[in-house]
Amino acid sequence: MTNHAPAPSALAMVPFVSVENMMRIVNTLGAAHVLEQIAAYIEADFLRWDQFDKTPRVAAHSKEGVIELMPTSDGETYGFKYVNGHPANMARGFQTVTAFGLLARVDNGYPILLSEMTVLTALRTAATSAVAAKYLAPKGARTMAMIGNGAQCEFQALAFQKIIGIDTVRLFDIDPAATRKAARNLAGSGLNVIACTSSQEAVSGAEIITTCTADKQYATILTDNMVGSGVHINAIGGDCPGKTELHKDILLRSDIFVEFPPQTRIEGEIQQLDADHPITELWRVIAGKQAGRTSADQITLFDSVGFATEDFSALRFIRDQLEPTGHYVELDMLADPDDPRDLFGMVRRAAPSPSRPWLTAS
Repeated sequence: MTNHAPAPSALAMVPFVSVENMMRIVNTLGAAHVLEQIAAYIEADFLRWDQFDKTPRVAAHSKEGVIELMPTSDGETYGFKYVNGHPANMARGFQTVTAFGLLARVDNGYPILLSEMTVLTALRTAATSAVAAKYLAPKGARTMAMIGNGAQCEFQALAFQKIIGIDTVRLFDIDPAATRKAARNLAGSGLNVIACTSSQEAVSGAEIITTCTADKQYATILTDNMVGSGVHINAIGGDCPGKTELHKDILLRSDIFVEFPPQTRIEGEIQQLDADHPITELWRVIAGKQAGRTSADQITLFDSVGFATEDFSALRFIRDQLEPTGHYVELDMLADPDDPRDLFGMVRRAAPSPSRPWLTAS
């Protein structure tokens, strides 16, 4: 039988980066280079903060976890990410976080990139952490404690090594197998990797403390007595209502920096505080409008929940790598009839045989 469907036009084809091709991009360019470049894209987009449409992510919560949409636009390009967070997934053999994302032209609404974002979210989260630490961490910091050694751990360690210059990472997880996994993956990275038996041991001597746990509960990963003066805290595990990692007293001692206050006050560590508690938006520090770290004794806290502009930045970076690397395929995603008004006719002409009683029910 003859298929009368026309060949897809260039307008109908959308570049797609699969998990396989995302891994090829990372391995072709090198993980450290990718982290450094995504950080540069994120920082550049923070510097044009006013150009973006900004809204808290749209979340559908359940007792098992959360599914979220994270949209934004800079007026020329629209982007969104679909992402879930299900803490019990690991025990059932699933990823805690999975994601995919899209970029589209604002002028005609046509998608210009579809990409996996499970790997890319880990990269952009680590890159964002390093961007914040660039302005907030103690100068010359060399040691980071990493409490929670799951899927995000190695990305964080490599981002801080490349962008901040840490040379030692002290690991702790309540599951020793996770710590062994992280230490194994970081072997050969040039980092001095120290496996610790408690969070108290991990933070000893660390100028930077990163917390990245998954349980959806009000947890106390860090107690007040564990945090000394001059430390920078990179809190990335508390990222939805009812999920925190830090004792409230730590917040009261810290200068707190956030991405987008309307979202962070609902989802971040600061959900524990009064709605008028003073915070500083990170973009203002990057733009030189407000101070970041101002003294050696200051405790700085980046209350990171992840924001849509960071995903937008990461997707922009990936789109710029398509032509140089060739690591993508094209999907026939968009109907593109010769006459934009004749969508029905396009479908009918694609029927296997013109003699088929196409308009009647069988």
